[in-house]
Amino acid sequence: MPSKTAAKTDSPESIVEDKGQKLQKVLANLGLGSRRKMERWIEEGRVTVDGSLATLGDRIHAGQTLRLDGKPLEVDATEQVRVLLYHKPVREVCSRDDPEGRKTVFERLPKLRSGRWISVGRLDFNTSGVLLFTTDGALANALMHPSNVIEREYLVRVMGRVDEPMLERLKDGVQLDDGPARFSDIQEGGGDGINRFFYVVLMEGRNREVRRLWESQGTTVSRLKRVRYGDVFLPSKLKKGQWLELPQRDVDVIYQMAALPTKEVASLSKKDLERRQRFAKKGQRVAGRRSRRSD
Repeated sequence: MPSKTAAKTDSPESIVEDKGQKLQKVLANLGLGSRRKMERWIEEGRVTVDGSLATLGDRIHAGQTLRLDGKPLEVDATEQVRVLLYHKPVREVCSRDDPEGRKTVFERLPKLRSGRWISVGRLDFNTSGVLLFTTDGALANALMHPSNVIEREYLVRVMGRVDEPMLERLKDGVQLDDGPARFSDIQEGGGDGINRFFYVVLMEGRNREVRRLWESQGTTVSRLKRVRYGDVFLPSKLKKGQWLELPQRDVDVIYQMAALPTKEVASLSKKDLERRQRFAKKGQRVAGRRSRRSD
């Protein structure tokens, strides 16, 4: 009669585990790019596994050595994660490199020993506010996937006459060039005359959607700021251009938003840990609902 240990070793679960993870998935989770891009790199001969040229279909096990263009990759780093909340100012682009030489959101972020920062969605050049970054490609992809309907809340200053019928149209839905769109919620945020503030909520992140919705009603957006992404709010003490490393409790909330099992937050340097503690002492809890402010 086989022992309990042998029976456990031969279980279907252990057989699946022994197969390892697909190489392109491991590389994508390191934040190096999409799975399709990783597949191209493998086909181009840029990746080696334990000194041998990698091929599509390879699976990776714990302890194996990966290299990209001859440089070692820390595969074990995929088991831990870092997540940043960045207060994006206007006049920064969300690309890594800009042909026009404009500042990018990546320039202010802390350097990583391996992998890279991946932005969760984008904000356009003239929009400020909450922008999340992570080292976990799977987390970023899940947060951006349409199946995970995540609210985005914006504070918008509108120029032009706004009446109740207009607000009802924006909530019921209007036809834009790329299909119907609507705000799931609109709340007054102050102001008077031709300049009024509103808090608006979207359930998707199409290009310039907030601006285009208001423009469809003959009004103009003169200021736009994202104040919330799902359950993550912009801390009032976090100034434009500053980033905040999120602690485990907030990272757990973000993984719940993505419908993924959470990962352990990577250990921080002494400098980064002190930075996070300074914000914690100011009472800046990122996850959770706060009262709204006009700006």
